[in-house]
Amino acid sequence: MSAIAAAGPAAAPLAVEIDRVSKSFGTFRALAAVSLRVGKGDRVVICGPSGSGKSTLIRCVNGLERHEEGRIVVDGIEVTDEPRRLRLVRSRVGMVFQQFNLFPHLTVLENCVLAPMRAKRIPRREAEAEAMSFLERVRIPEQARKFPGQLSGGQQQRVAIARALCLRPDIMLFDEPTSSLDPEMVKEVLDTMQALARDGMTMLCVTHEMGFARQVADRIVFMDGGAVREEAAPDVFFRGAKDERAREFLSRILHH
Repeated sequence: MSAIAAAGPAAAPLAVEIDRVSKSFGTFRALAAVSLRVGKGDRVVICGPSGSGKSTLIRCVNGLERHEEGRIVVDGIEVTDEPRRLRLVRSRVGMVFQQFNLFPHLTVLENCVLAPMRAKRIPRREAEAEAMSFLERVRIPEQARKFPGQLSGGQQQRVAIARALCLRPDIMLFDEPTSSLDPEMVKEVLDTMQALARDGMTMLCVTHEMGFARQVADRIVFMDGGAVREEAAPDVFFRGAKDERAREFLSRILHH
């Protein structure tokens, strides 16, 4: 049981509560009664082998995948397929994907202002000023007038992070944000994520970057076979994971 779950109501308020959530794709059971609690300001890294359900879990948090059993509550709002609820949840949750998902025909700045202008009816001038402040925060304001295709992979992922921040989310979800990057570009994205963590952003991050997990996470969640097999503080997890599958995973990934 996590420190938050154990501490009970007096602990930090919950940002995300996942309670016995299950999800199948045809006959494949992607999630099997997964429970997880994330307090406000928590930085949780989810790791595990391919096909363990990590990405499916965080996609369920903002309703990109519909869970079939159990319940997910984000900032006090239960995630259902009711459109108004989904909009409310997504206004509080930013998501950064493995692929950057930027619009190639729009400039970096246009990519960043589109959602605030459409979803929150923010006037263009205000949206652009805010977007520039977030592009400065991820250290690429000079790229604002360029198109995504003119940027490196690392720069495009930093634009994707700035774009997500432009909606002023309370919670950031990261789905293997560095896995499609060349090794030399990984550091610039992880540095950006570390800066967010230092600012107190609630983060739920699926990653194989164990150095990042060790430095930034409050808690490591290890998944295998659609279930949470272990949940522990980084020093405990890396020093002596209790679950045999977790030990095998660490042995493979740390000596790769």
